[in-house]
This record gives sequence, C-alpha cells and structure tokens, in this order.
Amino acid sequence: MAEPTDDQINTALARGEAARLAEPRAASARYDRHLDRVIVDLTNGCTFAFPPRLAQGLETATEDELAQVEVLGTGSGLHWEALDADLSVPGLLAGLLGTASHMARRAGRATSVAKAAAARANGAKGGRPRRSA
Repeated sequence: MAEPTDDQINTALARGEAARLAEPRAASARYDRHLDRVIVDLTNGCTFAFPPRLAQGLETATEDELAQVEVLGTGSGLHWEALDADLSVPGLLAGLLGTASHMARRAGRATSVAKAAAARANGAKGGRPRRSA
C-alpha cells in the first residue's frame, strides 16, 4: 500500500477540522441518577439528555455502570467500557439510539389505543392480509 501524499494528508486534516466545527461534539457526559438520564454537555453550550433504557447496550445497565460514561476522542461518541457500548453523539442528537435493527425493534413496541383497536379489527377480519406474489 502506498504512503499517503502530503495533499491527501492535508485534505484529510481539512475534512476533520470542518467536521469538528460543523458537527455536534460532546464536551462532557454524566449519568444523573435522580432524573435517570444520561446528560451530554455539547461544545456549543447546549445540553442534551436521554433515558438510557432506550439506547442500545444500555437497556439493562445498572446505575453504577451508567455512571462510568466516557467521552470518546474529539467528542464524537460516548463509551461505556464495562458494557462494551458506544453511541454516536450526532446520532443521538438525530434520535438514533442504536443500530437500524435496534431502532426498528423499538418502533415495533410502540402501543396506543388506536394501534390496539386496529389490531383487534384486523383480527376480527382474519388477521393481516397475505401478500400477493
């Protein structure tokens, strides 16, 4: 494999600096036991909080494990060593609390009066219609 050129290195450094300035980054993170929230202070002065039970890898964590949160490198991620869990700060701010499959499973758990009524109505008709080929 060829060594990167000075131009390639300078381009990569410029991309990294642009991302650092444009993307949200964590300055610090902590777990608040009273609120049951992971609280992330961003470098732009904003603060973001989320319930850990919604995030992939944190669902069953103890308070002591949650308290061991670390900010990764330049603030682009959060890490829990004991849980082997990592979350992206830009992803968290976009409402992504895990991988696509984790988010799909969470969405399928949503319940409401309307959803329950629709399920009962479908059941009375014989269930969900079969797909036609």
